[in-house]
Amino acid sequence: MTIEHIPQRKGLRLRGLLGRRMARKAGRESLSPGIDVAHARARMDKAGRQMPMPKGVAVTTVVLGGMGGLSFTPDGARRGTLVYLHGGGYSRGSALSHRALVARMSKAFGLNAVSINYRMAPEHPCPAAIDDAVSAIQAVMAEEKGPVILSGDSAGGGLALSATLRLRDAGERLPDALYLISPWTDLSMSGESVSTKAMRDPMLNPDYLGAGGQLYLGGRPGDDPEASPLFADLKGLPPTLIQVGSDEILLSDSTRLAEKLEAAGVPVDCEIWDGMWHDFQIFSPLIPEADWAIDRARVWVELQLA
Repeated sequence: MTIEHIPQRKGLRLRGLLGRRMARKAGRESLSPGIDVAHARARMDKAGRQMPMPKGVAVTTVVLGGMGGLSFTPDGARRGTLVYLHGGGYSRGSALSHRALVARMSKAFGLNAVSINYRMAPEHPCPAAIDDAVSAIQAVMAEEKGPVILSGDSAGGGLALSATLRLRDAGERLPDALYLISPWTDLSMSGESVSTKAMRDPMLNPDYLGAGGQLYLGGRPGDDPEASPLFADLKGLPPTLIQVGSDEILLSDSTRLAEKLEAAGVPVDCEIWDGMWHDFQIFSPLIPEADWAIDRARVWVELQLA
């Protein structure tokens, strides 16, 4: 296992402060339990429409495994597909809200990509999202003979793990690699960073996390391995890259996951980005660290595809 601290670069303090302000506003307006779910979803989709898109990536609507979503085709795409599962606490977010991020990843990796709108809580608690993610991955696998990279941020990162575990247990083909951004892997909130980083993370706080978790759990215990894959048997999973900010309340979810993956014999790299917050990659190209993180993921993906 490699846990690497990525130091902050000098001379970018102003952009970092602006990024923190944007993250705080995004959390307050979209993730707060005091905001009506439908309103929060609409706000996240509006923000997704406003994010600058990279050139050279065609985006179209798609139906995959019975779900709507978006398909991304970068210029000069090679064989292979990136499957992306959006974050949003299992109750918010969509392919649209994360459109710009997935487009940048698709372009950087040189892979076609798909992002699906899986069912969400409170209308559809666990395991509906896992069922949908598995269906989408299976649909891609049925057509794609090249490599498949599975990725997700926050709840989507936890969902990527849960879906891969479901496929493993069924003896089916697994993704060739997992790229997890600030994955939410422990809905019991037992990680120490939930409290120690509560004043540092501008986007998430324990109240947001607790309320979102209860919606998704639907009465299950927080340490249920299906909803919280940190507590599952992780043997046999594909190589995994984890990126997490040093200032986020889900830091412990990532570091403990990396330790458990290593103990299970899974090749894992975990990058801790100093001074960064939850899901900072979403703010590409507005903050340089987000671009650098995606580029480091590109290098890692190249090694997996080789």
